[in-house]
Amino acid sequence: MRIGVLTSGGDAPGMNATIRAVVRAAIASNDKIFGIFDGYRGLVEGKFQEFSRKDVSEILNKGGTILGTARLPEFKYETVRQLAVKQLQKNDIEALICIGGDGTYTGALRLHEMGIKTIGIPGTIDNDIASTDLTIGFSTALNTACEAIDKLRDTSSSHQRCSIIEVMGRYCGDLALYSGICCGAEYIITNDTGFDKQKLLEDLKQNRLAGRRHAIVVISEHLTDVYQLAKEVEQYSGYECRATILGYVQRGGAPTPEDRLLAARLGKYSVDLLHEGITGVCVGIRKNQVCYTPIEEALAMKRKPNEELFKLVQKIS
Repeated sequence: MRIGVLTSGGDAPGMNATIRAVVRAAIASNDKIFGIFDGYRGLVEGKFQEFSRKDVSEILNKGGTILGTARLPEFKYETVRQLAVKQLQKNDIEALICIGGDGTYTGALRLHEMGIKTIGIPGTIDNDIASTDLTIGFSTALNTACEAIDKLRDTSSSHQRCSIIEVMGRYCGDLALYSGICCGAEYIITNDTGFDKQKLLEDLKQNRLAGRRHAIVVISEHLTDVYQLAKEVEQYSGYECRATILGYVQRGGAPTPEDRLLAARLGKYSVDLLHEGITGVCVGIRKNQVCYTPIEEALAMKRKPNEELFKLVQKIS
C-alpha cells in the first residue's frame, strides 16, 4: 500500500514515537509510507515526503512532532477537502493515518466519507477521547504537572501559602484529577466535580483557623480566573495565596515510557487494520487491549467521569 501519516491539532509528547511506529510497521509490511507536513494544511498543499526507516531514527524520545501541525478551520468546507483528496490521488496514496484529538478525528471522518481510507490515532494530552482509556501524551503531561505541583508545594509550605494551580485539559478534568491525587492536593476542581467557590473559600478559611500551614488547589482550565480567585482566597481565608497557570509547558518534553509503549502499540495496530481492510475507525486501548471504534461513533461518545477516583479523593484528600 501507499500510506500517508500526519499529525494535527495540538502537539503531544509521543507523537514522534507514533510516527516512528507507523513508518516502521508500514515498511515491514512492504508498504510505501509518506510523511505529510503541517497537518491538514500540508495535506491540502501537497507537502508530502516518502519516509525510510532512517528518517524516523532517533525521534522516539523527542517531544513535539517532526511532521509539524497546523490549524485549518477551512477544512470543514468540502471544497477544501476536495483539494486534499486530489493531492492524495495525485500521489497515489491509498490510505491516511491521522494522529491527534477530536478535531483530527472529524477531519479523518470527513475524508472517509469522501472515499479515503482513514485511521485515527489518539494523540492529545487531555485524555478526552472517550473511545480509549488513555491517549498518547497524557502520561507525559501528567508527569510534567506532578513535577511542577510538587515543587510548588515545597515553597507553599515554607511560606504558609495557598497555591492554586491551573492545569490543562480543556473540558476534560483528567489532568487535574490524576495530578491532584498524585500530589496530595487538598482540593481538586474539575467540570465533573463542579466549582462551588463559596464552599472553597469557607473550607480554606477553616483550614487556616485550624492551623494548617498550607493548601494546594488543583483546578482545570476554563473554570474560572485563577488570579482573581487567588485574590479572593487571600482576602477571605487569611492565607497568602498565589495562582500558577502551568500552560503549554505541559505539552513539551520527552515522552514517558508509558506514552512510548502506547505509541508503538497503536502505530503498528493502525497499519495492521489497513491491511485487514478496516478503515474509517480510530484506534485505542481499553483494559490494556488494543481496540478500534468507528470514528463517527467515537466522536459521539461522552467520556464518563472516573467514579472510583472521585471516591478515592473523598477518602484520602
